[in-house]
Amino acid sequence: MTTRRFLALWFPFLPTERWRMSCHSGKPDEPLVLVATERNARRLTAACPQALKLGLAAGMTLADALARVPDLCVEEADPAADARLLLHLSDLALRWSPIVQPDPPDGLLIDIAGCTHLFGSEAALAADAVALLGRNLAVRHAFASTPSAAHALARFPVQASCEMQAIRRLPVAALRLPVEAETALRRAGLKHVGDLADRPTMPLSARFGKQATHALDRLLGRADSRLSPRRPLPALHFARRFAEPIAHVDSVLGAVDGLAAKASRVLEQRHQGGRSFAIRLYRSDGELRDLTIETGRPTRDPALLARLLRERVEALADPLDPGFGFDLIRFAVPATEPLGLLQADLEARGRQGEALSALVDRLSVRHGRERIRRLLPVESHVPERAVRSVPALGEARAEWPPPPTGEPPLRPICLFDPPQPIIVMAEVPDAPPRRFIWRGVNHIVVRAEGPERIAAPWWQKASEGRPTRDYYRVEDEAGRRFWLFRRGLTGREAAHPSWYLHGLFA
Repeated sequence: MTTRRFLALWFPFLPTERWRMSCHSGKPDEPLVLVATERNARRLTAACPQALKLGLAAGMTLADALARVPDLCVEEADPAADARLLLHLSDLALRWSPIVQPDPPDGLLIDIAGCTHLFGSEAALAADAVALLGRNLAVRHAFASTPSAAHALARFPVQASCEMQAIRRLPVAALRLPVEAETALRRAGLKHVGDLADRPTMPLSARFGKQATHALDRLLGRADSRLSPRRPLPALHFARRFAEPIAHVDSVLGAVDGLAAKASRVLEQRHQGGRSFAIRLYRSDGELRDLTIETGRPTRDPALLARLLRERVEALADPLDPGFGFDLIRFAVPATEPLGLLQADLEARGRQGEALSALVDRLSVRHGRERIRRLLPVESHVPERAVRSVPALGEARAEWPPPPTGEPPLRPICLFDPPQPIIVMAEVPDAPPRRFIWRGVNHIVVRAEGPERIAAPWWQKASEGRPTRDYYRVEDEAGRRFWLFRRGLTGREAAHPSWYLHGLFA
């Protein structure tokens, strides 16, 4: 059984360092604070190391801060920008483990169980993380057997011979309790976690609340605590690391092909396939590039994935820039579907379907997922609302209802939007026309079926713009078949109902 281990990363000056990185203004040694309106006053929400040395801290009013440091650099806080930076850091941290949880407002928690061997040791993994994430940000880290303990030890470093001893020496502030509860603990002489750990649970809950005992149990590992990954774990994922970053695009694509081949073998063993494949490229300077391949049918064909990958790279508006090279490539299959052995029928219709699906895949990859679309049925008796357009690579798999055996289709394969007005030359009340003109051509009706009455929904009235329609399927003397309707009931909804051509049959 793998021992659970967690790495906590804390960025103590993330807001002010984010502002310096984004604005590129001000002197690096100039004291900087960020402010926001809190409790009807302008208060400090973050302070840089230089400002802290001058006695400034979060929560102080801006007036008091300016009284102490008149030449203070004051900027507006931007919590949304801080949150975006934290999410970006969590994406970067996926290079060390697939389970990463942002720990707002300024931390990350990483489940490193089973990942340490890729780097040689926990210390080597932490050194790699600090080297990459600490280029522009101050960062502290700690390891522990629970997420809460790792979080606390990163923020309150203590000297101890073992993890449990270090946890017991933590101040009660590490429990992250409300100010009132923390103050009550201190007044009771309980200043360290060890002071609480030695006492019975029931009296602590009765005096300081269940929140205190729950936090203590999570910190000590008495209660099960798990991370909620920022990104759901894929069904399959593979990775390849490089001792030296690779900078040639062909080498990158070749490495991805190798990972796709590994995924194909595993999928074949499971009799499964995928319809979405995610590739993430990690540049040595910390930049990320994401590529996604989607297919209309489940597949595990590595040759097909290789072709689609190259189509995807060629279609990029922003070329795949390796920079100083990629040192890690991840290949993931977010979800899998059953896929057994395929065998085409004697008429080769299976091969035709595969060829059409492959064409749709290539066009969607080249021109964009939203550009290639297909039509799906919708439960509606109104013809123009009984269909919707979705991307051809969409997840929906609704099928069009087949016509009754031996009967012609009830709906045409082509609908006009809006319906085309026609001139009826020979009209019979409550019956199909004998002759009509459409686009200047005279059509003589020789056969007709109907009517099929389609009324407005029950919550609407015909007077509100949705008169009753009587539809007819008609055939002219040349054998062409049309779908016509009369708009409005004679005498009740319209004095002279109008006629429209709504669709064409094959």
